[in-house]
Amino acid sequence: MLQKNVLPFLCDLAKNNNKDWFEKNKERYKQAHSDFKYFVDELIPILTQTDPLIGGLSSKDCVYRIYRDVRFSKDKTPYKTHFGANIAPGGRKSKLAGFYLHIEPIGTSITGGGIYMPEAPALKALRNEFFQVPEELLDIINDEEFKSYFSGLWGDKLKLAPKGFPKDFEFIDLLKHKSYVVIHDIDNAILKTDNIQEHLANVHRTLYPMNKLINTILEDAGLI
Repeated sequence: MLQKNVLPFLCDLAKNNNKDWFEKNKERYKQAHSDFKYFVDELIPILTQTDPLIGGLSSKDCVYRIYRDVRFSKDKTPYKTHFGANIAPGGRKSKLAGFYLHIEPIGTSITGGGIYMPEAPALKALRNEFFQVPEELLDIINDEEFKSYFSGLWGDKLKLAPKGFPKDFEFIDLLKHKSYVVIHDIDNAILKTDNIQEHLANVHRTLYPMNKLINTILEDAGLI
């Protein structure tokens, strides 16, 4: 389960997102961040039972910084109000499909995965595959167990058919996606139970066929 320091700290930070408060509560942050990393370190071996490619990772490889980059943002609040981790082959900077965890008790806690905004060659390889064999992905995302956790692909889409693909293709909407990502909302009540890791393991197990398909496509295209 998540250690007791994580959720209270994030709740208080959401109400006091400024440098003065953060500096006065730096020790609380360090403890909460350490607790979250401990949770991720416990979770990784569980997820590795489904995806061997993430074996050997640690929280150090996966957990994101809490400090926001505000240089190009209208929102100048200095800190994220969540703890996040990307558990993917190679860690948080991976260009492969992986498993994402986002804990935000005042807001929406989510998990899920896939590949977010892949670079042009990767996106083209995925679109080419899904054009030639759309059933590979459709069979996964239309599976009843998959739909019990995820409500379809998430993220921005093109308004028109991507260049090089016929606009009358039966599954053209599948090719319009800029990311191949799915998301599952986590109820705050689950975060406070001993079952949270089991719940995340079930989500990951259901997600894994999509991640495996994406990474296999990228491997076959010589992109990894």
